[in-house]
Order: sequence, then structure tokens, then C-alpha cells
Amino acid sequence: MFTEKQLQKYADVLLWGLNTARTGRYKKQDVILLRYDLPAVRLAEILFEKLIRAGRNPVHRMVITSDMERNFYTLANNKQLIFEPKGDRELVKSLNGNIYLHAPESITHLSGVDPRKIGKTAVARKPIRDILEKREEKGMFGWTLCVFPTKDLAKHAKLSMKEYTNQIVKACFLNSASPVDQWQKIYKRAQSIKKWLNSIRAETFHIESRNMDLEITPGEKRRWLGISGHNIPSFELFLSPDWRGTRGVYYANQPSYRSGNYVKGVRIEFKKGSAVKIEAKTGENFVKKQLAMDKGADKLGEFSLTDKRFSKIDKFMANTLFDENYGGKYGNCHVALGASYSDTFNGKTSLLTKKRKEQLGFNDSALHWDIVNTEKKRVTARLKSGKKIVIYENGKFTY
Repeated sequence: MFTEKQLQKYADVLLWGLNTARTGRYKKQDVILLRYDLPAVRLAEILFEKLIRAGRNPVHRMVITSDMERNFYTLANNKQLIFEPKGDRELVKSLNGNIYLHAPESITHLSGVDPRKIGKTAVARKPIRDILEKREEKGMFGWTLCVFPTKDLAKHAKLSMKEYTNQIVKACFLNSASPVDQWQKIYKRAQSIKKWLNSIRAETFHIESRNMDLEITPGEKRRWLGISGHNIPSFELFLSPDWRGTRGVYYANQPSYRSGNYVKGVRIEFKKGSAVKIEAKTGENFVKKQLAMDKGADKLGEFSLTDKRFSKIDKFMANTLFDENYGGKYGNCHVALGASYSDTFNGKTSLLTKKRKEQLGFNDSALHWDIVNTEKKRVTARLKSGKKIVIYENGKFTY
């Protein structure tokens, strides 16, 4: 497990992430929600102290346990599935920040639950997420999150606790003299790559690998984002494409755990932006139910690339935060099925109405599920002039 010194550094990195992720500045008395699973309580205590010292107002909430969550989805009737506790909306309307310490004691406890029940609750809770998204668009809210090692995570990643913890230490630079300085260097390097990507003005991106042949349309008024402090660690650069231009085959060779279900070898064929054929070597029925959650669940909300020069992650971690930032030999690309990110709009997000989002092809859904491809690949941008530029190859951006 972590040493006390590493925990202090982890907390400092998370606070850097929180400050970097928000477009507006934090002020004294700002309200910060600190959510944590029980195994991460020591890290939560350290963060609580640092937030108090900084003049913030931390509101702490321990996340529902695995037993509680299983009982909820197993026993709840329809009214209970969509129940919204009194005060939830009032709280989120007052939030200026959110830190989540993800330390699950189980990642398979929902494997026997009907995915439709989980989807029903996700749809019911979407208005809460919409409030936070709108606050973030106005620069009033920022968020970050991290993973804390647990026995169950290590078990499903087929790593020892020491190996699992070491991946986190390595990925977050917790053994360096100043992890925050390391993050600042990567942040600056990513800024220059994003500037280059945004200058290309591609009409389409063509992604090719052994099992993948996919074309996406970035769409109008888009910009590349990433390494923004939102996730610790995060090495991906991404945009939310115009979902209507998606066509071809996407293949996720990396496994995934979602809502207690293990999924492997997901292959999705897209036509005119929607999934028309869904296959998986393991968990196919679950994947199909997830993509039927709502109208936008079978469409793309995100396209992302990770440069192996940034990421030190080289093991499957059974956790999306780490797996979507996999570096390894060839880096990775991943797509998210479902909700798009409105902050990839190249304009004033505060003026981005629901109607305008629809016009620009930003996808809307209660689902946001990242599925990852780590194969050797090439990504080619086609410009309006017809010129083609390879922007990513052999795990690295070509800039």
C-alpha cells in the first residue's frame, strides 16, 4: 500500500487536478464535495485537512457500499429505482468542486443484476449530472477523481496488491520529488500538441488497426481537450465528434468491467452514426442492453488517443480510469458510447443550448462507456482540400 508520504503527494496532485480542471478560479468558502469509498478513508482525511486549510468548505460523503448497492438494484421497485433524495438538487446547485476517491471493495457485485434496472436509475439521475455540467460550462464548478488500490481491483487485474499499487505510483509520479511539477510538464507538452491538432481542421479521421477500420467526423466548432486535471491520471487527448458521421468498425481488444459485468472483444459496426451490429466475445448480451439504454446510447460521444510517451501504465488494471490511459507498446485509442463532452465545443459553452448541441451533433445519453483498443494503429486526418495527414502512429502523435 501507499506510504504516508505518497498519500500526501497523491492529495497534492488531486488538488492540482481540481484547480486545473476548473475554468474559473476557486475562492474562499467554495463548497467542495469529497466522495470516497471506505478503503480510501485515509486519503480522504488528508484531503479534508488540506481543503480546510485552503479556506474551502468540504462536504464529505462516503459512497454506498457494494452490499448496499447490490441490495438496492436487487430489491428496489420501479419507484425506488428512480427515487431522488430530498436535498440532492439543492446540494449540487451549490457545489464548486467535486473530488471522488474510487476504491471499490468489489467490482463484480452487480453481475447478477438486470442491466435495465441499472440503466433506469442512470437515466433518472441524469438531471443531476446536467446541473453540474451546466455549472462547469459557466466556470462555476470543477472536478477530479482517482483510483485507490483494493484487493478486488488487484485480483481482477491479475496483479498483486504491491504490483497494482506500484502502477498507480508510477502513473501519478508519486515517487518523484514533486509530482505536481511532473504533471505541469506533461500539461504544457499536451498544450502544444492540442494546439497543433486544432490547427489541422480535419473533415474526418480514419482509424486503422488489425481489427478496426473506423471513420469519424469531428464536426463543426470542435476542439481537442485532455490532460486537464479532470482525471488523475489522465494522458488522453480527445474530442466529442459529430456522431452522425461515424461509420465503419470499432474493436475493443482490451477487456472492460462495467456494473459488475466482464466484457471482452467488443466489435461494433456503425452506419450513419448508429451501431447496427454489436458483438462481443464475452458479455455480448450485456453490451447490447447497455447500448439500448436510451436513444443516444448506441452512438459515439468521444474519440480519444493516448501517447505512450506520456503514460507509464503498462498493465491491465480492471478500471476504466487507468485502462483508457494505457500506454504500453502502442498507446491506445478509445471511444465512449453515449454522452458527449460539451466542453469540446470551440466557443462559449455557457451559450451552448440543447438545441444547438443537437444541431452540431453532440450526442446526449445517460450512458458514457469507454471501450479501449491497444493495437498498433494509424490515424489519418483528411482535410477539406483532400490532403491527408497521419496524426498518430505506433502509439505516438506525429507532432
